Amino acid sequence: MNEPAPSFGALTLAFARIGCLSFGGPAAQIAMMHRVCVEEKGWIREDRYLHALNYCMLLPGPEAQQLATYIGWLTHGVRGGIVAGLLFVLPGLAVIIGLSTAYALYQDAGWLSGLFFGLKAAVLTIVLEAVLRLSRRTLKTRFLRLLSVLAFLALFVLALPFPLVVVVAGLAGYLRARRLPAEPAAADPVETRRPRPPLGTALLQLGFWVLVWQLPFLVLSPVAGAESLAALFAFFSKMALVTFGGAYAVLAYVAQVAVENYGWLRPGEMLDGLALAETTPGPLVLVLSYVGYLVGFRTVPGLEPVIGGILGALLVAWATFVPSFIWIFAGAPYIERLRGKPQISAALSAITAAVVGVIANLALWFGLHVLFADVHRLPLFPGWTGEGAPGLWWPRLASLDPAALILFLVSAILLLRLKIGMVKVLGLCAAAGLLWRLAGF
Repeated sequence: MNEPAPSFGALTLAFARIGCLSFGGPAAQIAMMHRVCVEEKGWIREDRYLHALNYCMLLPGPEAQQLATYIGWLTHGVRGGIVAGLLFVLPGLAVIIGLSTAYALYQDAGWLSGLFFGLKAAVLTIVLEAVLRLSRRTLKTRFLRLLSVLAFLALFVLALPFPLVVVVAGLAGYLRARRLPAEPAAADPVETRRPRPPLGTALLQLGFWVLVWQLPFLVLSPVAGAESLAALFAFFSKMALVTFGGAYAVLAYVAQVAVENYGWLRPGEMLDGLALAETTPGPLVLVLSYVGYLVGFRTVPGLEPVIGGILGALLVAWATFVPSFIWIFAGAPYIERLRGKPQISAALSAITAAVVGVIANLALWFGLHVLFADVHRLPLFPGWTGEGAPGLWWPRLASLDPAALILFLVSAILLLRLKIGMVKVLGLCAAAGLLWRLAGF
């Protein structure tokens, strides 16, 4: 017997709670939504939840926020998707803006650098835990494990474009599944509640949402003195279209492009932002609003730095999160029609396996920069250098920071072995880093 769909009020209260308590990055947030929406409330079935998750993993941008939007759309249409998606983001956005203000104003204070020194080591453990959790959840066959390893090598060694890795992984999963027998999909409480709109209506809706998304750019472009904000919005709009693979893939893209190519931040500052985002509720990609805050704080003429920073943070949040609503409202009705097709499900599962390789790539890149002061890229082939050339990130071993290594090992034992909560581990490492710096080390 089907369970009743949630009332709009129940949906709002549930996602308000999720938005305020969703610490721990996408792995923890996806688990929290599963517990609330599948196990506790019974709003959707397990297979429907995993189907939605695989689709969101395929999309560019933050998969956890897209999944929240998808669940809201399934139960109450567009208004449900907007409410669930916004409530998942807004509490953390308010917190990250406040923390970014403190960081920008007091970045040079010794006590603050000590806090971030400790937080970085704990963040590295959290990213490693995300790799392990997602691996256990998704890499259930030898084929999927092989895809994950190949995706990691393609990104870390060959520096191949992530969209190419996604397409190849999805195609491999699709072709392999063509030989498998089809399995009927089970019904669930909201199986028939969201019909597919006519193609003309869908195109009009898509055009409307794209216009809403790009409205800030249309307003800022002709305004004198707002060139840096317009450039910032344009960059993160492009980022929103190419950063496949969820939150960790977004961070990898921004770290390697905004830091290395644009020079907006130093690698250490990017890790500081990741530490801030790990201590706030909501999507991990809220770290991008921290990036926008620093750019606005430092580069907007004619405005107080804090006002410029807030504008930069809000613009980046708009550019990053509005497309997530577009992907769900435009694509989910059609994806729902494909849910019973084993080839499509296999392709989505293969893409999720490739995403595990992406996160592993990010974990190793961050780990090298946390533990070593000097990291450089060794070309795989002599004479072939430059952006996109095959190679290996390699540290100068003498630049190893013993304190960072000790804090990383301690946080790994606390989080992975003793199962102490993430917020407690972050607090302990921050306090240890602060004491280390105040002691003059």
